[in-house]
Amino acid sequence: MSSSLAPSLLIALPDLGDPNFRRTVILLVHHDADGTVGLVLNRKTDLSAADLCETLDVEWQGDPEWPVNWGGPVQPNTGWVVAGGTDLADLPESTRFAEGLYFAGSLDALRRVAESTPARLRLFLGYAGWGPGQLEGELTQGAWVVAPLTTDAIFDVPEEELWGHAWRLLGIDPATIVSTPGVH
Repeated sequence: MSSSLAPSLLIALPDLGDPNFRRTVILLVHHDADGTVGLVLNRKTDLSAADLCETLDVEWQGDPEWPVNWGGPVQPNTGWVVAGGTDLADLPESTRFAEGLYFAGSLDALRRVAESTPARLRLFLGYAGWGPGQLEGELTQGAWVVAPLTTDAIFDVPEEELWGHAWRLLGIDPATIVSTPGVH
């Protein structure tokens, strides 16, 4: 594969049939010939960070109502941390996926952010995954559009506004979208 789609945002077209991904925006953190990994940015769970940490015997020091997002339908019992800055930079299991952005799926990463909550932090359960060539096929079928990654989309835009915000990153008014097959 000559180029990677990650890091970027993946925007679901309005008529994407899978209810798991209706109007979702996915943070693509990994993409290569072996497959793709992403995290849904605009779906919260009913679980708070404090509740999640309590089940794992980790002491959460931050805002007890800090949200945990639903990252996707794959392995919903696995946890993922996305942080801006250098909070996860020195953890061996952490991956830098863009300038100043890291993700990890370890208990050590959760302990680190639970002890000292970074200003730029997202917590996820599960992830969205595609096998080799699967995402490219879905792009060709017109299920998704790729948009540039912005840190405000990850950390600052409210979940309920993110889908429209992501379209506007492409200069598109979401009210004018008509889905058609093809590479977008």
